[in-house]
Amino acid sequence: MSASRTERLLNLLIALLNTRYGLRRSELRDKVYHDTSSSEVAFGRMFERDKSDLRQFGFDVETVMDQGWGSDDPATTRYRIGKESNRLPDVSLTSAECTVLILAAQLWEQAALGSAAQDAMRKLQAAGGLTEAELPAGVQPRIKPAGQAFEDLIRAMHAQHPVSFTYLAGSTGREEARTVEPWGLGSRFGQWYLVGFDRARKAKRFFRLSRFTSAVAVQEKDDYSRPQGFNVRLELDSLPELPVQSSVVDVAEGRVLGLRKRATEAPADIPLDAPLETSDAGWDRLSVPFRDAEVLGEELASYGPNVVVRAPAELVSAVRRRLKAAADFVASPAPAIAFSEAAPAKRPRKRTSEDQLKRMLQLVPFLVHNQGLHITEVASSFGVTRKELEDDLRILICSGLPEGYPDDLLDIQWEDDHVFITQDLDLNRPVRFTVDEACALLTGLETLNGLPELAEGSALESVTVKLMAAAGEEGLKAASIAGPQVGPANSAYLSTIRQAIADGLQLHLAYFSAQRDAMSERDVDPLRLYSLDNTWYFEAYCHSAQGLRNFRLDRIESLEPNGRPVTEAAKPAEGFPVKLFTPNDDDTLVTVELAPQAIGLADDYYSERTAPLPNGGLLAEIRFGSTGWLPTFVAQHGGAVRILAPASLAEAASDWIGAALARYGG
Repeated sequence: MSASRTERLLNLLIALLNTRYGLRRSELRDKVYHDTSSSEVAFGRMFERDKSDLRQFGFDVETVMDQGWGSDDPATTRYRIGKESNRLPDVSLTSAECTVLILAAQLWEQAALGSAAQDAMRKLQAAGGLTEAELPAGVQPRIKPAGQAFEDLIRAMHAQHPVSFTYLAGSTGREEARTVEPWGLGSRFGQWYLVGFDRARKAKRFFRLSRFTSAVAVQEKDDYSRPQGFNVRLELDSLPELPVQSSVVDVAEGRVLGLRKRATEAPADIPLDAPLETSDAGWDRLSVPFRDAEVLGEELASYGPNVVVRAPAELVSAVRRRLKAAADFVASPAPAIAFSEAAPAKRPRKRTSEDQLKRMLQLVPFLVHNQGLHITEVASSFGVTRKELEDDLRILICSGLPEGYPDDLLDIQWEDDHVFITQDLDLNRPVRFTVDEACALLTGLETLNGLPELAEGSALESVTVKLMAAAGEEGLKAASIAGPQVGPANSAYLSTIRQAIADGLQLHLAYFSAQRDAMSERDVDPLRLYSLDNTWYFEAYCHSAQGLRNFRLDRIESLEPNGRPVTEAAKPAEGFPVKLFTPNDDDTLVTVELAPQAIGLADDYYSERTAPLPNGGLLAEIRFGSTGWLPTFVAQHGGAVRILAPASLAEAASDWIGAALARYGG
């Protein structure tokens, strides 16, 4: 959509909103399109495309026919947009309900639904539905979707396009090409699943996103219809949990302490499947329980040559396949390392003219309800630069009624850097929620049911009812997404940390560091709690490290107040939510190549620069404070990540993977 088309659509929208009886196509062609050169057929196609675009933005164009004439006669057909049918209903929220809703909107981290949640909140703010709210002290739950596949599936699902991908079948252990009509996405047993209709098998199937072995391709020229009344949570509830099995692994003496915590000594007479014998000296034979060979296989592959899987054969295959894929990726020809000097610090989605028009439709009611805001504050609220905002405002002030007088144009002023709007032309109320926006908020609210204390109050239930009513038909489609449970496994630790934050007291903890594969004891000043799915962390000032650190609650061996108050050095990092990884200037700058299915890692690790590759992959520059664990990182992702520079780190990762493969016969 070009800038001129954006302006034309805006003028068409204003014209159709501000007519009571409707406008004929000839009137629109003359007064809005100013079209005199194209044929009637060509103009008709353009007008139908524009009506379709307005429908995507939430405006249904009504067709009104003169009595006694048919709709196939363009000379007697008029068009208009009802002023109420497309508007977001009034929503009045209490302070407690706003608290819950803000937490729900903030759940989605770096995901397609994250921007949708922000758009929905801006609409509620523009409608005057939000009040002042105080968030729970230091608590921020978040949902971490399953990589790029999640983004692509959401887009295809809401547009109702089939998708194709390569999938590692659990029943056969082979990679297979699948074409699927995506019906819903949900989290179950700590994993994200796609529920959809498999066209080749002509039946409903469940697909775990962690078993996708290729990027998702969206078939945009094809469509499908989702079953009536589909609810992904009910579908996933029918999935039986896999039975617990026992594996046999040889673990290097004194290494991999985290795995040892949940392992037991293996029976001497247990049958083995791995082809390579390890010497008894320097190794311990352990039994590790598991439910899914692929999940445990990803973890065991990351331990490289420090672990050898002996049984069962399915787990041996899962680990060896990942190591082989990592070795093949490392050995393949490397792309040239080239970044644009203007490359952004993050990898934002490319802005389009559709984004601009959607933003302008939110901007007018926002300005009506927030008169006099400084222009930089308005730009910050919409996540754009001042220049981008001024470009929006310049288009808006040139838009209005067809062939109208100056008073018939949108009137916005910002000469003194404070923005005022005095003529809104019936754009003063926000458009109803889109499917993405309804899904983001309603799925977030449902996910909060597992959060201690929050689920016990009535605010969660009441705000859900109000949002469902406001979302209407689009809210029913939120049943296509089900988030994970965000409740912590150890609520006692969560309660202790929250109380320490509130009281301003230090904590003493014994903590297992997976990167260093070691236990340590620390005194810390707790600052904030947050989560990714049901994995909880807390940010604290560590007196041993003399800096901010993030600690996983499930890696804490013991935790108790030490009786001392927090120090003046205890200041939380800027911004919220907390970053898991805080880059420093003295960190090592590492260049990695990400396969198409893993490009989301660039956001997860806060890459400084990125560059797209012809195959759909990505180059990324990332700062790492500790580089000793990077071979583990490469092995874990099994052919989706490799290090390009520095050369010493690339060589170390290659040697690590080679040594691990050698344990399985090469």
